[in-house]
Amino acid sequence: MPHRTLTSEELADYLHLEPGDVERLLRETDLPHTVRGGRKVFQRGEIDAWASRRILGLPAKRLDAYHEKSAHGTREIFPDGALIPGLMRRSFIDLALHSRTRASVVRDMVALAEGTGRVLHPRELLQSVEEREALCSTALPGGLALLHARHHTEYSFDGSFVVLGRTVQTVPFGAPDGGSTLLFFLVCCDDDRIHLHTLARLCLLTMKTDLVAQLLRAPDADTAYEALVNAERAVLPPPAEEKPSRSKRRRASDDDASSPPT
Repeated sequence: MPHRTLTSEELADYLHLEPGDVERLLRETDLPHTVRGGRKVFQRGEIDAWASRRILGLPAKRLDAYHEKSAHGTREIFPDGALIPGLMRRSFIDLALHSRTRASVVRDMVALAEGTGRVLHPRELLQSVEEREALCSTALPGGLALLHARHHTEYSFDGSFVVLGRTVQTVPFGAPDGGSTLLFFLVCCDDDRIHLHTLARLCLLTMKTDLVAQLLRAPDADTAYEALVNAERAVLPPPAEEKPSRSKRRRASDDDASSPPT
């Protein structure tokens, strides 16, 4: 529902922020909004486009901070914090795309997504991805791009997923460093809680690990998938050690008391 409007409180929840963060963004950025009846309201379609552009351009420290905040809203879906095993499959990776232009990359990536059987409206997805790229390129420095629809709408997909394509030759895709692009992710999320967080996670993986280099030289989809899983594992905090229950502590104490002295 790209035309749905959000209040400041709803916007904070949607962006995984505190209410005070929304007020700060209104003062410091071009956060799109209108005023109705003396209250600020936000159109979700405009917010989607604004937020994705902002995430893709965040410097490392601010991306880290946003990634940590947005993770809180995803724990019900991904209890251990790992997104890749839930969103990707080896069959969602094609390392031999023959796309040569920006337009053909978009078409081929949407076709790759459609091949998963999870895209309910392929033409609408193609149009929305094209519209998003028309706003500004989703290419990042280093040779990759994070494609996604301009309007994040529910009921577009049969579950959330991400596909990855690598072109046989470099493609001029509008990267901010002026370089060409070889790696293309297409993020397809049908859940508000994970759409922006998934973009932030992929950005984080490319900043904090050598994932891009590994994907560029991966010989096959299996190797590429394992590189993604390992890179994500490297940036996630280690799981907290489970504290023993009171009954376990009591049994351990009894065992200690009954064991023979050394």
